[in-house]
Amino acid sequence: VVEKLNKIVRAERKLRAELGREPFSREIAKDLDLGPDEVEHIRRSAQTPVSLEKPVGDEEESEFGHFLTDESEPLPDEAAEVTLRKEALRGILGSLAPRERAVLELRYGLDGQHPRTLDEVGRTFNVTRERIRQIENQSLKKLRALADAQKLREVA
Repeated sequence: VVEKLNKIVRAERKLRAELGREPFSREIAKDLDLGPDEVEHIRRSAQTPVSLEKPVGDEEESEFGHFLTDESEPLPDEAAEVTLRKEALRGILGSLAPRERAVLELRYGLDGQHPRTLDEVGRTFNVTRERIRQIENQSLKKLRALADAQKLREVA
C-alpha cells in the first residue's frame, strides 16, 4: 500500500505540473494503469485521522465533534414539532368514541404501523369494509366539526 501511495503521489505531482491544476483520480489512475476506485481508496487510507476532541476556534474552547450532526436523528426543533403534532392529534382523537378512534388509527397508520385497507380494518372489527368506510367518514365529519381541530391546523 505504501508503495502504491508513493506512486500515486509522484503521478499526482507530475500531472499537476503538466496540467497546471489538481489532477482527477481517473487521470492518475490512467497514468498508473490502476482503477479510479483503487486510487481513491489508497488516497483515503493515507489521510490522517482527526480526533473529535481536537480543539477548534480562535480560543480553542470548542471541539471538532461539537460541529458534527447525527444525520439519523431529527433536529431538536423538528422533534419538538413532531411531538406537538402527536399530542394535538391524541387530544383530538380522544374526543371520538373508542371504535371511531381505532378505525382512524388503523386506516391512517396512526398506531405506528402502516395504513390499512378498508378490508383489513373490517376484518379486525368483524364488519364489512362498507361499514368501516361509514365509520371513517362519520369520524372525520366529527373531527371537522370540532373546534379543537383548529389546534392541529395551527401546529401543522
